[in-house]
Amino acid sequence: MDILTVGHDLLRQKAAPVENIKKESRKWAEIIQGMFEALRKGKGVGLAGPQIGLMQQIFVVHIEGDTPRVFINPSILETSQETSKYEEGCLSVPGIWADVIRPKSIKIQAWNENGRAFTLETSGILARVILHEYDHLEGVLFIDRLSEPKRKRVLDKIAKRAKA
Repeated sequence: MDILTVGHDLLRQKAAPVENIKKESRKWAEIIQGMFEALRKGKGVGLAGPQIGLMQQIFVVHIEGDTPRVFINPSILETSQETSKYEEGCLSVPGIWADVIRPKSIKIQAWNENGRAFTLETSGILARVILHEYDHLEGVLFIDRLSEPKRKRVLDKIAKRAKA
């Protein structure tokens, strides 16, 4: 699976809900396995469907020391008022890192790879990665969360790299 990078139109589109999770379990198992492989190759911690050109509401997360997780048709139910700033990067925006402010904790509902619904309350890095990947399903990149001056500097840097 190739990972799309900033500038690709699909990264700016909203993903559609996944249908027939259980009926098409073999197909989804292969897609999920491929997503985890692409995640490992890219040395990332999360990967969303739109990043590989799959315009469906699915993302995978694997933080070192934690269980690999699959989120299908996720809904963010709650976010904390308390926020934190942390440096983020993205496989679709290679070589760019910037501080992003996000809620410290969240409550999310989704379906797993077996088509079973679950609800997860989490905080810290897992909450941040989930919010980052959820943004991809909405056509939002982490650079969109930066202040206008910072975003402009990042976009200028990306443009210079593209010319080189």
